[in-house]
Amino acid sequence: MKTTREDVRNIAIIAHVDHGKTTLVDELLKQSGVFRANQEVQERVMDSNDIERERGITILSKNTAIFYKDVKINIIDTPGHADFGGEVERVLKMVNGVILVVDAFEGAMPQTKFVLMKALELDLPVIVCINKIDRPEARPDDVIDEVLELFMDLDASDEQLDCPFIYASARNGYAMKELSDERKDMTPLFETILDYIPAPAGDPDANTQVLISTIDYNEYVGRIGVGKVDNGCLKVNQEAVVVNHHEPDKLKKVKISKLYEFDGLNKVEVAEAGIGSIVAISGIADIHIGDTICAPEAPAAIPFQKISEPTLSMNFIVNDSPLAGQEGKFVTSRHIRDRLLRELNTDVSLRVEDTDSADSMKVSGRGELHLSVLIENMRREGYEFAVSKAEVLYHTDENGKKTEPMEIAYVDVPDDFTGVVIEKLSQRKGEMQNMKPISGGYTRLEFLIPSRGLIGYRGEFLTDTKGNGIINTIFDGYAPYKGDIAYRKQGSLIAFESGESVTYGLFSAQERGTLFIGPGTKVYSGMVIGSSSKAEDIELNVCKKKHLTNTRSSSADEALTLVPPRVLSLEQALDFIDVDELLEVTPESLRIRKRILDPTLRKRASFKK
Repeated sequence: MKTTREDVRNIAIIAHVDHGKTTLVDELLKQSGVFRANQEVQERVMDSNDIERERGITILSKNTAIFYKDVKINIIDTPGHADFGGEVERVLKMVNGVILVVDAFEGAMPQTKFVLMKALELDLPVIVCINKIDRPEARPDDVIDEVLELFMDLDASDEQLDCPFIYASARNGYAMKELSDERKDMTPLFETILDYIPAPAGDPDANTQVLISTIDYNEYVGRIGVGKVDNGCLKVNQEAVVVNHHEPDKLKKVKISKLYEFDGLNKVEVAEAGIGSIVAISGIADIHIGDTICAPEAPAAIPFQKISEPTLSMNFIVNDSPLAGQEGKFVTSRHIRDRLLRELNTDVSLRVEDTDSADSMKVSGRGELHLSVLIENMRREGYEFAVSKAEVLYHTDENGKKTEPMEIAYVDVPDDFTGVVIEKLSQRKGEMQNMKPISGGYTRLEFLIPSRGLIGYRGEFLTDTKGNGIINTIFDGYAPYKGDIAYRKQGSLIAFESGESVTYGLFSAQERGTLFIGPGTKVYSGMVIGSSSKAEDIELNVCKKKHLTNTRSSSADEALTLVPPRVLSLEQALDFIDVDELLEVTPESLRIRKRILDPTLRKRASFKK
């Protein structure tokens, strides 16, 4: 018989990037007394890895739990970027309701629509939290209208439309039910969670069923499965079997060796867990997302949606440049391969495949950000390798025609720059779907554009809009191939010989384009040292010193002034490289190079084309 468990609530916090999910969780943790009164707490305490802290984004969903009026509220903080959408889809299976956070100025954004759609499909009740109402340009009333329009666009039911709205400033730690209420603390939000989010239901006397929705990984205990107890109860040392909805033949006997529940920011060992509890289970070696742990006498898998397919791929190649092996600790194909396969333990949206060459692995992911975070993590761990330009994954439809991934791009730009943005996106095969003015002298453009049209565009976009534009994209599905796109208008400046760059050589080189390096940088023949102002590649000698004679003194060189080089970040470098180039990634440097370093062989290859 199904019963509800009134002392537990399971919720996920979903939103577009930068609308304040993680800050909101911070406040809920603080005000529920998880931290001691005098404890120093970092901001965005849930973002645990370095890259998350530096970029201010959440990449992996995090679990935490707080107590309010003797009710345990399990909270899951989810990522907002479309590239990590796979995380959000799975997490929603563990919860009974969601808090949708919307910025009181920006309003409903593409990712708001994506996460809300997933929640409505699963029939989850939604609490809408209009955050950042302390912003001077906040427009809460308009934003509520936008959110309700979004609900209607997504065919929400009458019950779902009748959702509660909460106004909050997560940074200042208050929430209220009406804008005129006193601005005190987060109590109105806690109360709304208890009143509006249903308690988890299940049959405590039935056979055990636990669906694994996320995987954690720990060097000491290996894989840790996190999921919700749907029926029955789970005990330490219990015999169980693992089955999977998408793999009917899977049936594996296991023993539950350790069981944890979440409390604040910690995992606490428990002897058993009942229905509605979110638990972490360690000791099952190859547990996967979507597996159901159930009682051996009645194995029944819980249905689980398939994880979205990757849309972009790049090759990870052993570094074979003249400077190879000087900066990295892990440089062989075995090291790189093992590390990529280890990433599959926690990242379900990633695919790793072998290629014809033993020195190269094909890695596919959900977008440029998804792959660049993996590259950045690997270089910080001491890996050295090269990567090729990101390419989209094509499919063929039932008629044998080539199809490619399409994205919807939402672009917010100041009115003065709409012309240049429309022109650039049209050249990249984008079709404008919508254009409307939004407040503050900005216009919102909506484009349907092939994913490959966006590769390498973000840097150009920031230059075109003088840093004032915002671009957000979301995967829309596959559509017939739209034709060829000319990516880069400029050629590359290529070093002609190996050595160290000197001011004299760079001074004459800088007239030919924009340099990426300064004096005293190690270079080698075939390395890209800048972008040319013309369409073709130019080879230059930047190691050239000035010949000294009686009348020329060495001090005359000091008068040469160099323009500061344009130092590319990892994303900019990935955007810049062309099909015949590679990016050499080491813990200390990023170098762009031609695939074929020898100039004669390179010319031959271009003639063959």
